[in-house]
Order: sequence, then C-alpha cells, then structure tokens
Amino acid sequence: MEIDISATAVIHPGVVFRGSARVEDGCIIGAPIAGYDEQPETVIGDGAVLRSHTVIYAGNLIGENFSTGNKANIRELNTIGNNVSIGTMAVVEHHVLMGDNVRLHSQSFVPEYCELEDGVWIGPNAVLTNTKYPLSPEAKAEPLPVKLGKGAIVGANATILPGVTVGTDSLIGAGSVVVKDVAPHSVVAGNPAVFISKKDELPYG
Repeated sequence: MEIDISATAVIHPGVVFRGSARVEDGCIIGAPIAGYDEQPETVIGDGAVLRSHTVIYAGNLIGENFSTGNKANIRELNTIGNNVSIGTMAVVEHHVLMGDNVRLHSQSFVPEYCELEDGVWIGPNAVLTNTKYPLSPEAKAEPLPVKLGKGAIVGANATILPGVTVGTDSLIGAGSVVVKDVAPHSVVAGNPAVFISKKDELPYG
C-alpha cells in the first residue's frame, strides 16, 4: 500500500485512506465543517488520485478508484461509490448520494441531497438545481433535489430544474433546460426540453 501525499497538501485529523492514494499539491482533505464538536470521519478507498487543489470536506465516504481533476470541491457528508471521477473545478455539495462508475466533467455542479445512480454521466458545465426560490425562507429547509437514474447522460451546459427525476438510461441533449420528469430510455432536448425519441432509436454507428 503506497500513499503519496504532497508536502503542500493538508490532511486533517479523522481522514482514513483505505489503500493506495496520490494526493497532489495544495489539496485539503477532511476540511472541518460547522456544527460538530468532533469532526466526522472521512474515508477514501483504495486507488484514489486527488489532483492539485482538490478540497474534500469532512464526513465523506468514498469508494475505490476515486479521482478528481484540479480544484474539484466536494462538500461534507456525501456517499460516493467506486470508480467515480469528479472533474476539474466541479462542485458537489453536501448529502449527495452517488453510485458506482459516475463521471462528472469539468465545472459541473451537483447541489445538496441529489441522487446519482450507477453509471451517471454529467457533461461539462451542466448544472443540477434543488430550489425554486433560492432566497425564500424554505429554500434550505425544503430542498427539491434532482434524481438521475442508472446510466443517465446529461449533456454539456444542460440545466435540470429542482425536483426533476431523470429516468434510467436517458439522454439529455447539450444546452437543454429540463423542467419536468424524463421517462426511462428517452432522449430529450431543447429549452424547455421535449421528447425527441427513445434512446434505442438513435442512429448510433
């Protein structure tokens, strides 16, 4: 088991590496969170590659073969599966559930309490949202998280509005604004996004 931690990285108490890891310059792992007398444990599975200036807050439970791009920011108390990649300058807020083989590309955004099942793919600059009225008193108390079903693909620059469920194996076209639930195995695109076809009808190849 080899753990290669840069001299400029900061590893806070309570961080557990369960196997090999590479932690590059300027990373902060296990950053303290408010409201705890004792910080929750941060667990990172075998084979992690944390690229420069990644910040991971306390209380994350992360599986094997996890990787980040430069300056990825992962807030507290998330559960993240195996073989997950979070790209450069992507942001994952707190209490997110993320399955295995999930890929978040550069500068994508996942707000708190969202659920991403196995194999979800989110393109660069895509944004999930979780509150209709960000300045209302209920915004934090009653979030409306997005749920992405197994194998769902969200194209670059797409925006998914609060409370939307995207069905298994669906495809969201680049630049789309998704305002309502998407049925499994569907392709939607546009602003607002509308049904285009079933995914198995696409002219692949």
